[in-house]
Amino acid sequence: MSAVISTAGAAPSTSFREVWLVTIGHSLTHWYPATFYILLPLIGSELGLSYSQIGLVMTSQYVAGAISNIPGGMVVDTVGRKGFLLALSLFWIGFPYLLMGFAHDYWLLLVCISLVGIGNNLWHPAAIPTLANRFPERKGLVLSIHGMGGNVGDAVAPLAVGALLAFLTWREIVIMNLVPGVVIACLILAYLGTWRLVSEGPHPNPPPRAGEGINANPPPRAGEGIDANPPPRAGEGREGGKLAEYWRGLRKLLTGRAFGVLMLTCAFRSMTQSSLLTFLPVFLAREMGYSPFAVGACLFMLQAAGFTAAPIAGHLSDRMGPRRIVMSSMAMTAVVLLFMAIAGSSPAFVFFIALLGFFLYATRPVLQAWLLEATPRNMGGTGIGVMFGSQALGSSIAPAIAGLLADLYGLIAVFYFLTVTIVIANLMVLFMPAQSGRAPVRAD
Repeated sequence: MSAVISTAGAAPSTSFREVWLVTIGHSLTHWYPATFYILLPLIGSELGLSYSQIGLVMTSQYVAGAISNIPGGMVVDTVGRKGFLLALSLFWIGFPYLLMGFAHDYWLLLVCISLVGIGNNLWHPAAIPTLANRFPERKGLVLSIHGMGGNVGDAVAPLAVGALLAFLTWREIVIMNLVPGVVIACLILAYLGTWRLVSEGPHPNPPPRAGEGINANPPPRAGEGIDANPPPRAGEGREGGKLAEYWRGLRKLLTGRAFGVLMLTCAFRSMTQSSLLTFLPVFLAREMGYSPFAVGACLFMLQAAGFTAAPIAGHLSDRMGPRRIVMSSMAMTAVVLLFMAIAGSSPAFVFFIALLGFFLYATRPVLQAWLLEATPRNMGGTGIGVMFGSQALGSSIAPAIAGLLADLYGLIAVFYFLTVTIVIANLMVLFMPAQSGRAPVRAD
């Protein structure tokens, strides 16, 4: 089966138009959670939630994500219409926030945020492997651009919502917030609705093999037909053989050393990020007395710095390899978090927020590109699904632990906890095989 990425049946193009549209969609998948982070202190105050209960809200989202990520990756690898999946995912992420506007009960809030965790797990397995296969020699840069979209959503949402809270209630904001997601989902469905990646094959524009032309539909090899659904091999049904091949590839993927180490690295890094995004707004609002707009401005600084760092890190990883970029960025993240814990509620704390965003978010697209190099091409969706599943698992544990520490020792204890988690994530990289991060691993 040949691998083809297409839009409306057209031949693949090297244009970045698809990249930018998917990047805009990605920005909205981050816009919604970033909106919620700025609203969470207000929701907690209205519902009378403790720090532990606030942590449990985010834990519920990530538990749902951890459970649904691997099935989500499998769905992506078996459903050809990637554009349709992207549009569905974007709508699914936004709709539960609309329901949240009518929630007056803590348990209903947990149900809504869990639905967000499920919907978010279709986006990344569909978008990231497809973009990486589209631009195999520039995957670090392309995934960094995709990551920048997430940083834009993360950065602009708190600033916009912080300003809107001067005129609207948090319930009115979450109801209005559905509109941009619906609009972009319709655009993706209209322009990329037939965007496909049949993942069993090579890059969409492969060099011709000996004796073959460069036609997108090359002549059949010996013993094969040119039909997109070839007859089954002797002794096995077509669907059964494909499923058996998938499970063999999955076992090989999950038992690979490089893949396993990257899963642990991503899990501990996500523990840092999820706890930070949960409790940084709470710290700024309750310990430093900042207004919602000021809290939004601080989160904007955090994400704007990440926006700047993502393309730099992606470009350097293509040139130098991901290991150096990941280890140096995580080491600096640990140093900055420690300084924040020491600074406490002094003005220096705010200065460190931007530095933290630069180093923390520099690693995200690099780790994604590194993972795809350790994943057979036909398992890209599943690999990304497992990656985000491990991240969701780490993220589900961390806010609950951070909330307990905050109740016991005060909010500043959260930042010491974050320092420990990012140091562990960095230590995991030391166990990566020496040759990893250089040459892509292809399916046999």
